[in-house]
Amino acid sequence: MKTETTFIQDQTFDKQDFSQNPLDKGEYENCNFNNCNFENCNLSGFRFTDCVFNNCNLSLVKLIETALQEIKFKNCKLLGLHFENCNKFGLSFNFENCSLNHSSFYKANIKDIVFKNCQLQETDFAECNLTNAKFENSDLTGAVFENTIIEKTDFRTAYNYSIDPEINNIKKAQFSISGIPGLLSKYDIIIDNLN
Repeated sequence: MKTETTFIQDQTFDKQDFSQNPLDKGEYENCNFNNCNFENCNLSGFRFTDCVFNNCNLSLVKLIETALQEIKFKNCKLLGLHFENCNKFGLSFNFENCSLNHSSFYKANIKDIVFKNCQLQETDFAECNLTNAKFENSDLTGAVFENTIIEKTDFRTAYNYSIDPEINNIKKAQFSISGIPGLLSKYDIIIDNLN
């Protein structure tokens, strides 16, 4: 059984099915993964730096102590992932056109994160630090915000969220007029848009 760590740099992986032939455990720097299937893979202990995942299926991947630094996920399926299990050092990633339904960022420190055109249904952001994050045109149906730091966070084009201002730090967060019901939903009041 090999114990040495593989170091891979500047490589592109196309149409690989890692659920059948697992990716070698190691460090991946400045690599591109295109149309790859990682479903149910165990990526625990891997290190990814400056990598791009495009059109990949990473649903139900195990991320225990996985290092994700400066990662871009584009057009990916990331259902049911537990990002709170990742290595916390340097944790940084952005998501564009991704489905992250039923995923968890519980207690994660992910300042400045960007979610663009993402599905974030039932996603857990409890006790998360989302300072200066952006939720651009993203669906937050059933997403959990409890004791979450959302200072300066941009929700102006996000939709279907329900955020209780009394149990979250929302200082200087940005919302659109159409998003006001998502801040008042717990009061069970009717907001009419009469001109």
